[in-house]
Amino acid sequence: MISIVIPAYNVAEHLKNVITALLDIKNVEIIIAEDGSLDGTKEIAEELAKKYENVILTGSSKRSGKGGAIKRGFEISKGDVVGFLDADESIGIKDLKNLLDALADADANVDAVIASRWLKTSKITKKQPLRRRVASRVFNILIRLIFNLPFKDTQCGVKVFKKEVIKAILSEIKANGFEFDVELLWKLKKRGYKIKEVPITWKHEERSSFKLSYAPQMLLSLLKIRVASWK
Repeated sequence: MISIVIPAYNVAEHLKNVITALLDIKNVEIIIAEDGSLDGTKEIAEELAKKYENVILTGSSKRSGKGGAIKRGFEISKGDVVGFLDADESIGIKDLKNLLDALADADANVDAVIASRWLKTSKITKKQPLRRRVASRVFNILIRLIFNLPFKDTQCGVKVFKKEVIKAILSEIKANGFEFDVELLWKLKKRGYKIKEVPITWKHEERSSFKLSYAPQMLLSLLKIRVASWK
């Protein structure tokens, strides 16, 4: 079984499309980790969970953050493979399937596969505004330096893992916000797990729940995590 967690905060206009597309994946368990939305996302998620046997809803009365929602979904997942996918339709299901195929490739022998917008063969069909592109690149450079991570893109919203890998480190993850991806990759790398970065086709979504103003707090939270590891 494959378990895909959808962190869902104010994605009412996208959620049904994303879930319908995911149902095309064989043996999939879809976990909607609703996160205190204010736009009707919860009600749509409830309808989908009632309609489809393999769609599960885990809710929250208040916002716990992207990382908090994903962790909640991971904790109840039953799949041998687990992953998460942003619900804003910036990434297609075809790319998720490519990641799952890469994880299943016995010759590659990898423990995790992450998507990247910044590899040479990636395709961007709708670019972010220049300010966000610059901020994204600067953030990623800082993260690579602070955490000694080799990845070109830590924040792209689709990643898949072998379940035993997630079980081994999930309790160690402190981050609950958008910085969750960085801490997760860092903990995996520290444990010696093999992570593969693959290209995708991606488009900027204007109504993404991520705001540029979150970046300083993300960086501060990650610095605290890094400093705490030196003690």
